[in-house]
Amino acid sequence: MNENTVTLAHGAGGKQTSELIEKVFKAHFSNPEFTSDDAAVLNMDSGRLAFTTDGFIVSPYEFAGGNIGKLSICGTVNDLSCMGAKPLYMTCAFVIEEGFPLDKLEEIAAAMEKTAAEAGVKIVAGDTKVAGKGQVDKIFITTTGIGRIMDNANTSGKYARPGDAIIVTGDVGRHGCTILLARNEFGIDADVDSDCAPLWNTVENIFSVTDDIHVIRDATRGGVGTVLYEIAEQSNVGIRLETEKIPVDERVRGVCGMLGLEPLYLACEGRLVIFAPQNDAEKIVEVLRKGKYSEKAAIIGRVTEDNKGKVVMETEIGSQTLLPQPGGELLPRIC
Repeated sequence: MNENTVTLAHGAGGKQTSELIEKVFKAHFSNPEFTSDDAAVLNMDSGRLAFTTDGFIVSPYEFAGGNIGKLSICGTVNDLSCMGAKPLYMTCAFVIEEGFPLDKLEEIAAAMEKTAAEAGVKIVAGDTKVAGKGQVDKIFITTTGIGRIMDNANTSGKYARPGDAIIVTGDVGRHGCTILLARNEFGIDADVDSDCAPLWNTVENIFSVTDDIHVIRDATRGGVGTVLYEIAEQSNVGIRLETEKIPVDERVRGVCGMLGLEPLYLACEGRLVIFAPQNDAEKIVEVLRKGKYSEKAAIIGRVTEDNKGKVVMETEIGSQTLLPQPGGELLPRIC
């Protein structure tokens, strides 16, 4: 076996496992709370905590704008952030296929290190398993995160109210389109990068202008369309979108046009959907447009009392149609 690849011995718990942790993971994740014990001991302030976990099995594991390592940090950071929680600590578990290149593993760890530093979160513990050739598709990562919820934050998919404005923090569908192109199954050549990004600072900016935020969700699997249907059902409200106000990158729009896809149902990994009172919407968008990952923020619709559980699309000429409800599997393995 090539010494520059991961072997079954790296997952056996002996010398090679220790060397792998020391040379790759500890080298990139080291901080005062990082431990080789069975669990990290953390000193926490009093208050409400948010706690989440997520698995990442994206194929391919590298894509324009990121890799599975960056994605794994962003996904968990963003889940915490949507609850108004400042991400504090994370753990990560790796399942690695025998024969995986060590240099690629280090690239993944380095991306995790960089993204965690940007988000202000510490990776404090983890686990590594090596599976036999063919038992796993290259590398899977599971991350768990904990954060402290801001005193002024109280968000949930159950809290949407008639009259709320619906805001997206940028153009939609980029990550799903990027993964689709990376698989090269359709022979389409388009320069599209994933929107994958950690969004805690984006959420912090929102709460700097108002405490009255009802819902924040990151539009990952299923995209914005699926998130909107989920919230409409949770809150028992209707949703009305203004089609021309939904930001879509022209390259993404072009790919979707060729393949007959709806951008609203393509995954995002760096976009939030926000529900807030109409009176606060403009100042939220104003502060978002000053942020690093939200320059194209836009108000795309509103919450209504009618058509409960439905998402209605309004066109420029005033016609209305229901956004089809999500179903089936559009793009497997997008996160």
